[in-house]
Amino acid sequence: MISTLPSNRDRTSTMIGTSSEHSELQPFIVDKVNHPIRADLIDADAVYVMRKLNSAGFAGYLVGGGVRDLYLHKQPKDYDISTDARPGQIRKLFPHSATIGRRFRLVQVFFRAGKVVEVSTLRSLSEHDLDGPEAVLAPNNTYGNLPEDAQRRDLSINSLFYELENNTIIDYVGGVADLDNSIIRMVGDPDKRITRDPVRMLRAIRHSARTGFTIEEQTLRAICRNSETILLCPPSRIRDELFKDLQGGSAARWFELSVDSGLFLALFPFYRDVLFTAPPSQPSCREQLHALMAELDSFDLEKRQKLPKYLLMALLMLPWAESTYGLSALKLKGPGFFQLSKNLRNDIDILLGQQFNLRRSLRQEMVTLLSNLPQFVHFVQTNKQPKWLKKKSYYQKCLLFCYLRQKAVQPEDTSRQLSKLAEAVSPMEPQPPADRENFRKKSRPAFSPKKKGGVFGFRK
Repeated sequence: MISTLPSNRDRTSTMIGTSSEHSELQPFIVDKVNHPIRADLIDADAVYVMRKLNSAGFAGYLVGGGVRDLYLHKQPKDYDISTDARPGQIRKLFPHSATIGRRFRLVQVFFRAGKVVEVSTLRSLSEHDLDGPEAVLAPNNTYGNLPEDAQRRDLSINSLFYELENNTIIDYVGGVADLDNSIIRMVGDPDKRITRDPVRMLRAIRHSARTGFTIEEQTLRAICRNSETILLCPPSRIRDELFKDLQGGSAARWFELSVDSGLFLALFPFYRDVLFTAPPSQPSCREQLHALMAELDSFDLEKRQKLPKYLLMALLMLPWAESTYGLSALKLKGPGFFQLSKNLRNDIDILLGQQFNLRRSLRQEMVTLLSNLPQFVHFVQTNKQPKWLKKKSYYQKCLLFCYLRQKAVQPEDTSRQLSKLAEAVSPMEPQPPADRENFRKKSRPAFSPKKKGGVFGFRK
């Protein structure tokens, strides 16, 4: 059925029901006259997947962020499809595909140029999600229908379905109203949804930062009450979500929302005593972190994606290290430099290593950036960069780190040296593998000469 648009209050109240009513919810359907999404705006491969599902007798819907972004006149980063077909049936329709997932199986359909379209079977809103025992990441592996799938999603604006055949948007949870009113709202009871998966708090903060939407009052209060429960999630999940926030282009707003909600101090408790304090005539750690995040946002998308993970983590730790060690004022050599590196390594291992499950090589790179910062700051201030320094393997990455720090701490500095520094730095490009054949020719081992006479004087 196709209905006219009701008021925002009526639309939201009629969409959200109790857990016992979720299978009886009536959808609010937005016809093509009242929304901006058109088939020609959707990726051709995603359209192909939906049409092939339809031709085989299955339903196929564009879901999640793809619908949200198209409704907001943005280009989606990826396109996810939901269907009533089971994973095995999807695999038979698309030979170039693979099944992934542990908690719930979904199918990745592969296309040229490395493009992937993910196809998932509609899931049910089981008793473990809303009315079951209190458990983090409770199992939910059963198949369901459209209203059940909509209600088990995190946010209302990500719970919309676009139907290609009728060019309509299907809304069970008031997501269209929230898009129109610029609101971030969790589906269902926020406290219970956060208890089941605390990572939902990070996603609510991220979408608010990226879209500029306001977090709905009940959702925000639930995040503030449950911020400490984020530590119950696996470190690798928290780490991956954190990198998405830092590289998404809205890191500064993400940081402010995280601080105000208590999530930042839950993730980085070592900032509790220093975040809001500042030495005389110096910005506070909060102000420094905001400036550093703003500098990250100033990079274009391609460059942000190339920034190494260790640099992002080192930036998050930099104001604390400055406050603890006074890095920029240090002038250390020999044993003093070695001791600083050792102390920083111990701090990173204790404060971040286990918290985010950082691999050893990444932690060592963070130590390199932080321990070498004093000499780079000194060389920038004195307008001197020795030749020996430029030959070091860490020169380029430390230069970029120093540039970001200088721009954040001294934004008014328009000196020629800082301008040169800006021209010199760029996100690190992956190094091509060494030419092994040329390497062999230049440095052939002594025990395998080409000339006659054999090896070590013995005849062949």
